[in-house]
Amino acid sequence: MIIIKTPEEIEIIREGGKRLADVLYRVKEIIKPGVSTWELNKYTEKLIKETGDCPAFLNYRPEGANKPYPASLCVSVNDEVVHGIPNKNRILKEGDIIALDLGLKHQELFTDMAITVAVGNVAPASLKLIQITEQALQVGIEAARGGNTTGDIGSAIESFIHSRKEAKYGIVEVLSGHGVGRAIHEDPYIPNFGKAGKGEKLIPGMVIAIEPMINLGTKNVIIDNDGYTFHTADRKNSAHFEHTILITEGEAEILTRI
Repeated sequence: MIIIKTPEEIEIIREGGKRLADVLYRVKEIIKPGVSTWELNKYTEKLIKETGDCPAFLNYRPEGANKPYPASLCVSVNDEVVHGIPNKNRILKEGDIIALDLGLKHQELFTDMAITVAVGNVAPASLKLIQITEQALQVGIEAARGGNTTGDIGSAIESFIHSRKEAKYGIVEVLSGHGVGRAIHEDPYIPNFGKAGKGEKLIPGMVIAIEPMINLGTKNVIIDNDGYTFHTADRKNSAHFEHTILITEGEAEILTRI
């Protein structure tokens, strides 16, 4: 069921989104070679605790999972697409790319955001991958207007990615964006591909998370034995960006920004 948020809920989500963006960008600042992914997770938890809010992912058990997620921050390195589990032994090195995905619960309402960051100097192909994935998110947001559909969002992202000539990029199809607010995952399902005019209609007051996941190669992914971490099937790098947005009569409002 699609939930239209009340003005009071939107105001709380708007504040939560600002807090989430502040935490994620502060975590980004400490990324460098030699830092473990577990350190990033612990710093995230410290920052969230200081705000009085709660991490949305810690002990969250999504549908189909056989155990709760054991950390607050999803940290996915290089060929890891999403949901990488922080580890004390996973040390970042020069040339890595790292996706940070974080959910925040503020006054019982949720927001969701992701960014991909270069660790030091990275290969030009990986840097371009980061850039075009972030651009794909913006393209999707621009299509997210009241009266349009989820298919318009997916079609815009797919057309943008397929128009790129510098490399073959794979759009992950088995993972998608989603509604968010009263729960971390709500209807509607928002794929990063599709046909314009198809799918659920976007109605002002909807709060959704758009999150393109783009691979430097095949669109196919495999899941790790940990039950959470998705890898690219060809082990080439992947990038991920996400914003929580509010659907309006005109341009969508990005809620996860400072």
